[in-house]
Amino acid sequence: MGLIQSLQKVFKMKDLGDLSYFLGIHVHRISTGLHLNQAKYIYNLLDRTNMLGAKPYSAPCVSGQKLSKLEGDPLPDPTIYRHIVGALQYYTLTRPDISYSVNQLCQFLHCPTTIHFTAAKRVLRYLKGTIDHGLFFQPRPLQLAAYCDSDWAGDPLDRRSTSGYGVFLGNCLISWQAKKQPVVSKSSIEAEYRAMAFATVELYWLRMLFKDLQCSIKSTPQLWCDNMGALALASNPIFHARTKHVEVDYHFIREKVLNKDIIPRYISTADQIADVFTKGLTSSIFLLLKDKLMVIESPISLTRDVKNIISVPTLNNISTEEHISKDDSYR
Repeated sequence: MGLIQSLQKVFKMKDLGDLSYFLGIHVHRISTGLHLNQAKYIYNLLDRTNMLGAKPYSAPCVSGQKLSKLEGDPLPDPTIYRHIVGALQYYTLTRPDISYSVNQLCQFLHCPTTIHFTAAKRVLRYLKGTIDHGLFFQPRPLQLAAYCDSDWAGDPLDRRSTSGYGVFLGNCLISWQAKKQPVVSKSSIEAEYRAMAFATVELYWLRMLFKDLQCSIKSTPQLWCDNMGALALASNPIFHARTKHVEVDYHFIREKVLNKDIIPRYISTADQIADVFTKGLTSSIFLLLKDKLMVIESPISLTRDVKNIISVPTLNNISTEEHISKDDSYR
């Protein structure tokens, strides 16, 4: 019995056939899997911001760049910046490769500057060259694994760290996060340990979700981290006496390890997929990790068709024509 038939026994629902378009997300079914993208949505945004003729970039941010509220001149009207960033937030539903850049931009919505606006346009330039790209899902055994990382003291102003994780079902990315930590970490171990805690919460929730759906996950989920100290802290109670400044809430990781709910594993920094969620990378490294996220070009190109569907509703339908000129300064 299929999933739809099983759900119909519990809920009142109607089968409308195969999904092809929903809330701005295109769904393409091919023999090898399922591809999700938002080509029409991003084309609409590029058109409204006069960026369709912009030169594409190979990465959404500059390697090693850290944005600060003290750099640049305040924008006379931040409306357009907020509109762009708000739209980009929705676009991360199928483009985890821009999660770090969008997270950086979101931190300056209250008072954006010219530097922040330039960074936002760089993301648009990157999307211009990858408009048909999106997440690809393939049938794989039900096995959960997560990669977590942290950029210790990465913020140049308040020295808070940025955490990131990606959770895979087989080789398919199903959950991810790029987030600034709420407190300052006193060491790289503490920053990595917090990242492990965020990933463990997500792994455990997903495992319970699959259990509720009666989908058996036979193997214990694995958590990959590139910090040996954080791995030791998760498994060795002796280290806990030296880390009382770390909130007690995060020590539930060791309980999950003892209960065999997760298995922490070491991975080299060069192979750490979660790097893409915590820092700006060189184009070569970024493209390598992007492929590992299974963010690929759509098997059905929509480039020639999207011009006909400019009017497709988007998340934010604020008119921006009055805020953006058509001169080269915005290109």
